[in-house]
Amino acid sequence: MASGNPPQQPPPGARAGTVLRHAKIWVVPGVLSALVALLLSLLYMGGILTPSDHLHRMPIALVDSDTGPALPGHTTPLGAEVAASIVANSPPGQVQWRVLTRAQAQDELASGKVYGALEVPEDFTRSVAALTTDRASARPVLAALTNPGVGSLGSSLASQITQQAAHRSSLEIGKQLLAAAPQASPTDQLLLADPVDVQVRPGHPIGRHTGLGLSAFYYTLLLVLAGFLSANLVHNAVDTSLGYADSEIGPWHSRRPTLPIDRTQTLLVKMGMTAGLSLVTTSMIMLATIGLLGMDAPHLPLLWLFSFCACLSVGLGVQAINAAFGGIGQLVAMFVFIALALPSSGATVPLEATPGFYRFLGAFEPMRQLVGGVRSILYFDARADAGLARAWVMIALGLVGALVFGFAMTRYYDRKGLTRMVPKPS
Repeated sequence: MASGNPPQQPPPGARAGTVLRHAKIWVVPGVLSALVALLLSLLYMGGILTPSDHLHRMPIALVDSDTGPALPGHTTPLGAEVAASIVANSPPGQVQWRVLTRAQAQDELASGKVYGALEVPEDFTRSVAALTTDRASARPVLAALTNPGVGSLGSSLASQITQQAAHRSSLEIGKQLLAAAPQASPTDQLLLADPVDVQVRPGHPIGRHTGLGLSAFYYTLLLVLAGFLSANLVHNAVDTSLGYADSEIGPWHSRRPTLPIDRTQTLLVKMGMTAGLSLVTTSMIMLATIGLLGMDAPHLPLLWLFSFCACLSVGLGVQAINAAFGGIGQLVAMFVFIALALPSSGATVPLEATPGFYRFLGAFEPMRQLVGGVRSILYFDARADAGLARAWVMIALGLVGALVFGFAMTRYYDRKGLTRMVPKPS
């Protein structure tokens, strides 16, 4: 029976209970965890709880196609009176009624510039006048047009506003009709009291495989998360490969020899790898969402190019922040690209229905810009004025900003001799 030396036991060390009893070890993670939880709760819940209470100049089209003639005792067709009454009686500052022609309204619906529309048809006055005669064939109609491409909640809010405005107009017209027909039967009085039929229909339909207008948001979220996570994976992998961080997978631990390299060259390596991997992540996202799941997606080459540039812009931004802030860079990047970006994206809750703080963030937060570009490509025929032009400009600014900020910080650190800490040999 072969004999051998017994395996060496590691020297006794500190016990977990001893470590946990030291108050100092709790301070930094405890304070940071509490602050992050508090801020995330305020950010996410603060923007969604009462969207109707925070309406601010939500753009909705108002179309008066009524050709008259004016009713006895009136100087204009009834449609003009309805439109003027709707604008005058809307709560100030909540809705921005855009009085447009039918063609103009259709163009703004097709570019996502309005969340919906209320249309008075050509025969509205004649249909109302016929109600007090034996020539009535159908109830007058007001059309509430939705725009699902701007998001299901935004379109729904606009639809509620247009339907409420149409119903108020119907009651006002009903008072006039009842006064003009005092001898009407009780059945006719019920009809005349609320004479207008409000019909809801899509003003700019979108495809069936679009998640009711949410596919643009989730696709954009995938782009941001892919750029964010890929950049952090590259950041950690490069630091490990260059010997500036330990590699630990399960029970296996290793440490590579440290390669002398300054911060600027390290950032160049990380950004180069991020650019290369953005090609892979973009292709995988499109393969999964379009190829396997069947998401409606016209303009595929343009969508791929836009997606790649979006992922790249986020990834380079993360690398620049990590290079500038070091160990807390990933937390800072998380707030910049995710925590602050999601509630201010306007993708689920329109910015016109959020507090002013979120509208301020939406002017520059990256996800807001990317959602506009993706929506334009997926729902609005890639129109520049539907948000695509602004998205391209903001992506370009983001790329330039990441390069300038990242390399300015690393060159400053290098000139100051602030080299990275070299791990001690084991």
